[in-house]
Amino acid sequence: MSATNRDPSVTSEPEEIDEPASNFYSLSRAVNARKSEYVKPHRIRIKVGTWNVAACPGTDKDLASWFVEGKGVEPQLDAKLAQMSFSESHETIELNGDVNGAFQATAGPRTDSGVPGGLNSTQEPTQEGKEEPSVRLLSGDNIGLYVLGLQEVVNLNIVTQTFYSDPAAIAKWQDALEAALPKGYGLIASKQLVGLLLLIYASPEVAETISNQSTDSVGTGIYSLLGYWGNKGAITSRILLGETTRLVFTNCHLASGHDQVSLDRRCWDYNRIMAQTKFAPMNNGGVVEDEGEKLGDEDFAFWLGDLNFRLDGLPGEDIRRLLTLHSRGEYDLSKKHTGDVFSDDGVIVLRNNDDDDGTNTPGMISREASFDRGSDDEDGELPDPDDFLPDPNDDPASLQATLNSLLPHDQLRRMIKERKAFHEGWREGPITFLPTYKYDVGTVGLFDSSEKQRAPSWCDRILYRTRTDVSQYEKKCNDEIEAKKKDEDMKNQGIVQAADDESVLFEYDPTTDSGGDNLTYGDSASYDYDEYDETGDTLEQVVTKEGFIDKIHLDAYTSHQRIMSSDHKPIVSLFTLDYDAVVPELKAKVHAEVARELDRAENEGRPGITVIVDAKDSINKNNKNVADRSEGVDFGELGFLLKDFRYLTIANTGGVPATFCFIENPIPQDDATKRPTWLTFRFVRSQANDEGEEDDALGDQITLKPGETVNALIEAYIHNLGHVQALNDGTAQLGDVLILRVTDGRDHFIPIKATWMPTCFGRSLEELIRVPRGGGIRGLVEKLQIRGSIPTTLDVRKSSSNELFQLTEAVGTLAERAIADEHMLEEAKVPHDRPGWPFDRESWQTVNAVDHDGLRATAIEALEKDIPLLETMGADVPALQRLEIVSEVLLLFLRSMPDGIVTSALWAKIEQTLPNIGGVKAENEAEDTRASILDILGTAPYYNISFVFLTSTLTRVANEIVPLSKEALEAMRNRKTAAGASLGKRSLSFRRSQAAGLVVDGAAIQRRLAWERRAAEIFGAAICRPPMSTNAKERKALENKMRGIVEVFLR
Repeated sequence: MSATNRDPSVTSEPEEIDEPASNFYSLSRAVNARKSEYVKPHRIRIKVGTWNVAACPGTDKDLASWFVEGKGVEPQLDAKLAQMSFSESHETIELNGDVNGAFQATAGPRTDSGVPGGLNSTQEPTQEGKEEPSVRLLSGDNIGLYVLGLQEVVNLNIVTQTFYSDPAAIAKWQDALEAALPKGYGLIASKQLVGLLLLIYASPEVAETISNQSTDSVGTGIYSLLGYWGNKGAITSRILLGETTRLVFTNCHLASGHDQVSLDRRCWDYNRIMAQTKFAPMNNGGVVEDEGEKLGDEDFAFWLGDLNFRLDGLPGEDIRRLLTLHSRGEYDLSKKHTGDVFSDDGVIVLRNNDDDDGTNTPGMISREASFDRGSDDEDGELPDPDDFLPDPNDDPASLQATLNSLLPHDQLRRMIKERKAFHEGWREGPITFLPTYKYDVGTVGLFDSSEKQRAPSWCDRILYRTRTDVSQYEKKCNDEIEAKKKDEDMKNQGIVQAADDESVLFEYDPTTDSGGDNLTYGDSASYDYDEYDETGDTLEQVVTKEGFIDKIHLDAYTSHQRIMSSDHKPIVSLFTLDYDAVVPELKAKVHAEVARELDRAENEGRPGITVIVDAKDSINKNNKNVADRSEGVDFGELGFLLKDFRYLTIANTGGVPATFCFIENPIPQDDATKRPTWLTFRFVRSQANDEGEEDDALGDQITLKPGETVNALIEAYIHNLGHVQALNDGTAQLGDVLILRVTDGRDHFIPIKATWMPTCFGRSLEELIRVPRGGGIRGLVEKLQIRGSIPTTLDVRKSSSNELFQLTEAVGTLAERAIADEHMLEEAKVPHDRPGWPFDRESWQTVNAVDHDGLRATAIEALEKDIPLLETMGADVPALQRLEIVSEVLLLFLRSMPDGIVTSALWAKIEQTLPNIGGVKAENEAEDTRASILDILGTAPYYNISFVFLTSTLTRVANEIVPLSKEALEAMRNRKTAAGASLGKRSLSFRRSQAAGLVVDGAAIQRRLAWERRAAEIFGAAICRPPMSTNAKERKALENKMRGIVEVFLR
């Protein structure tokens, strides 16, 4: 077969790519679609050997001679080798009986492996005129892949060795094989299962193309609670050759014995091995398959080992006698016996001259003189037909004729026919050699002479199959099922007789049908040894799992009779495999081209947007080296409750519509706390106009056509008190990243930053009393460059917080002005009937005013800069509105204090001293309660003074908002709880004093009590820091106590 006529391995057109997305899977599919560009034909020689060493000493010393060097073959004991001839000069080689005619080759220098050097491949001129081989021979003059299966490397009769693997056995045999192999051969697989050992070595060129090696072992020996032991079983290794071809090698040792029970156990062993062997999932360029593979998923499988199948139906003595006559050369009486049993000539593995593809590959020849068709005498006559050796199958006195008479009794052949074992497409080369078992150790051709005198058998075998064999077997089984189904249908329809008349028979019984032999390579010739026929040198085509077309040929199958250190003879098979393999350099080139093409297609087909930030708002606004000022948004200085805005312009600069939205920034896995939200964003049609008015907000997701634009409004607003405290302490920074998610496009990350302005909010009283007058907290931080909390090492400047003093003083003053305005202005109505006003948010009347947030920010800034509050808000602002704003700021200030005014320590003392503080009603009891609270607060003077400031202000405001006459006030204070009076109920009337006969306004007293109660609830929660409970009932009791602490000082 010429290399130029070799069928292309890949005939399909490149596959279309469904999705142009440049993910790993689509890239892998696209590269695979162009596999014809980087997959080239290769050829490899695979040598498979098996030997039961029977734990005999010295067997490792013979390994090099028979397995690597090919010595130990005796042609007189191999019918095929005996048929071949070898010229005396050793310069020209001729093989007779080949279907393609004789092949010649000039023998080159001989190597240590026993084969000639100088293996040349057919050369073809390229387009540039250079010579380039059409077939890449990876192994050069050597075998590309050595596969060795050994059995009984340890003594199985020793109990400890029966159940455990001996690591020393692996080392001994590996060292022996590596010493014999050519330099550079690498270990691919090594696995021991008690007495079984599988070794696979590859040449340097082949080794670098092998991947996805996976080895599994299955024990079928003695059964125990731990399962089946490995004294019998199999080791199977899978490799991927050239990223295209799956090869599987199984080394087994099946149950021994000649009886029917042993035969059944061998079949059971085989089926268990087939069912239990599993391989790791394939890894194709980083993509791991979901499930692993099993036996049957490979492209080529090789089964070797001591299968232990025997010869049935013949006396062992007769078999020994017949074969002994052949081994002594005494079987054919027509030939004179010379007395020489064997000659001492060398190895017979040499090269053919020309294979059908123009390459030289090893063949099997003998040592006898051959017909030289390369003679220099061109005028010589044609040879006489009698000069050719006769076909041994036609010679009843030949060794092959004797073997053909024995092989029909082979148990393996019968089990295949009965479909009990090795029937799923397995096949074997023609057996032309003597049985491999059992011999006397140290002899050639001398069968078991011990007391048992075991009958010779072909126990050691090498079988193989291809994916095509498995497919044909499965198809045959399906055809039989369909035939049986049709037969049943015909019976049901009552037309069996008509079918018989037409000679249409659908019934099938594999045990009675002589045509039910396993469909294998060569069909009946594979196991019909009575009609022996060689398959020739044509390579068989096999379509692999990956869709490539590979070819395989069995070149040799023989035994090494001259190896005498075991009672088994080793056997070898030599295969030639033509396969399509990936050329790494070409694949890398295709991979790069595909990646660029996918990237280009993806960029053209995916949406693209551009985000633009105004130059004045950009993070890089001061960096002149940045042209577009679009690297992020800088809000500048940002303070507490100060809102600020920035705008982004988003344009669709791609060629397709773009859909996008803002998404939340994910929290890192190691960050268990939820970050406070200080940024909000929304899409608007345009930026705010001169009047500050904005267009209506759009949806959360926007779709722009190419060329369209939209604005995004980003609002910064720090309002979370916990966030404020963290910013003051320096444990938090004003920085974040907005993520703009583009559907089917790349995300845009927009950095946001701001500078935190120090504030008096969120600081403890211990810090605030150290802030000097003039400049406030901002002045102090700027002067001392404080980063974080105010150091307690600074001097105390005030007995209480200056901010608290300003706020309480402003509240009292504004309350008086609000009442004065009410008397003078008709529209200035004070809500006297709203309990808790101006501190209860539910009662505020100006909270929705347009300038509310601005006035509140102004008041906060005045506190931070130590500017009088009343001067910051103009006289045009109504006193009622100013009072509500200052009251709101006061409550924010108190709530933001980490330790409050009644700290957790002070609270614990108060709660222990006054457990019923929330239920005080009598005036004398209230007086004692106030004294006790002030005594406890007196232990912390700064907190005591602050508490007095606050409660005095509340009393002042109460007298302005809900005033009582002297008589009503006296009546309220002198109420007797023992009489069951309850001023909170309308049923009680204080209209006339019993002593003086004065009229008292009961409704006014009720309003005052309601106001005091609500104000106490608000401020109790604002200044107290008790340990909070999750229990609703306990939490309610705490709220009553916090209210009671403040309420008792308002009476």
